[in-house]
Amino acid sequence: MQNLLLLHGAIGAADQMQPLANALSDSYKIHTLNFSGHGGKPFPPAGFSISSFAEEVLQYIEQGALEDVSIFGYSMGGYVAMYLAKTHPARLQKVVTLATKFHWNEEIAAKEAQMLNAEKIETKVPAFASALRVRHAANDWKKVLADTADMLHALGKDNTLKIEDYAGISTPALLLLGDRDKMITLEETLAVYKALPGAQMGMLPNTQHPMEQVDAEMLSYFIKRFV
Repeated sequence: MQNLLLLHGAIGAADQMQPLANALSDSYKIHTLNFSGHGGKPFPPAGFSISSFAEEVLQYIEQGALEDVSIFGYSMGGYVAMYLAKTHPARLQKVVTLATKFHWNEEIAAKEAQMLNAEKIETKVPAFASALRVRHAANDWKKVLADTADMLHALGKDNTLKIEDYAGISTPALLLLGDRDKMITLEETLAVYKALPGAQMGMLPNTQHPMEQVDAEMLSYFIKRFV
């Protein structure tokens, strides 16, 4: 059975992938992991970065001696998967992304980082703060947000994957976007789709950005048709 690795997004954790894992388990050998600092996993000494997260995925693949590996990446997880397709194309069969932000500059990074203010989250959306506290225990969820904000600022100054990089990625890719996603623009997704050789693109109806609000059965249908 083909191996399919599911990667969570920024400030997320592997448990968020469970509904999708259940929907796909009859067709693939499913793998999930927590990036460093997420889901209670120890923080990396050097902080968060796309390249370090990609290295963790590569280590997982190598330690498990996994072959015929495809990746589904949600949001930041999709960016990590695409970076791996660029740097280690021989290790991946196919890549599927959903709700992945590809375009970064300093203005965009500053805007996204403002949404990671722990004090404002505690005050305005205490239920979300509680969920983050549980999701990342025994880590400090506020540090998860702060380190993520630092990573976004770094991306804003020097985007890890520039638009011209995609032309050199040969791994078959399917880019998915929710039609009601307010965080990811259709324009940036289209730009990467057009730059990637042989890529495919799909729009999920009635779908917002949060993974918890994605219809797992519908998403699994798109993945199964492509992978």
